[in-house]
Amino acid sequence: MTAQVLGPLSVEVNGASIVPTASKPRQILSLFALNPGRVIPVPTLMQELWGTRPPPSAPATLQTYILHLRRQLDAAIGGDGPGAAKEVLTTRHGGYLLQVPTESVDVHQYQNMVAEGHLAFEAGNDERAAQFFRQALALWSGPALVDVRHGPVLEIEVMRLEESRLNTVERRIDADLRLGRHSELVAELTELIARYPQHERLHSQAMVALYRAGRQASALEIFRKLRIRMIEGLGVEPSLKVQRLHQAMLALDPRLDVVVGPADRSTHDFDLV
Repeated sequence: MTAQVLGPLSVEVNGASIVPTASKPRQILSLFALNPGRVIPVPTLMQELWGTRPPPSAPATLQTYILHLRRQLDAAIGGDGPGAAKEVLTTRHGGYLLQVPTESVDVHQYQNMVAEGHLAFEAGNDERAAQFFRQALALWSGPALVDVRHGPVLEIEVMRLEESRLNTVERRIDADLRLGRHSELVAELTELIARYPQHERLHSQAMVALYRAGRQASALEIFRKLRIRMIEGLGVEPSLKVQRLHQAMLALDPRLDVVVGPADRSTHDFDLV
């Protein structure tokens, strides 16, 4: 079995899709795919499907959904009865468990690559870090579970995944900035700050990329627009960290100049990006 949740839901067994067309069974399968090898308690499944007020028929309806998933599983496995499917989608005390290796699910491949990227980044191996982060991000084919209705449980999972995705993008940009790829990053960062107009870290990264590309005026203009949006929208100034970056650019602080290589991280990062 292979499962993909970093985009449209896809679950295949022997090359055959077992993703149901009905909304609620798709939600159940999504929860199983996100948690391979872990018991999903019945109350969690019911909360996802019906919120805090499940109907009296909810337990029986949930069992029907599980039965349908097992039938699809069994058809894809090619068994003569429900036994094979029950070994994959098993019943446990108080819940159900999808018995598949975690590495068969794209989200767990993604998390492993991100972890390797962080280790390389902290060790100063920026090239290796950027490579791992790129490979992790390449697993995404759209917003997580974009074609699945999100109940209260899935909504939290999807928010967590999307936040992780953005954090990985930020860290990959950090590695690329350390490697002196500022000019290559300008277009990407321009798009990102348009998508996240009050995201201070992305704006800081865009300012640094532009400054190092010899576009000081454009870098300062990004700060000006960010400050206006934050004051008008939130009633607050940008953080002290972003303000220090702005002041450093006005002063042409030499610590902002790119230093390629791990020899001097303090100069390279300036404690700002």
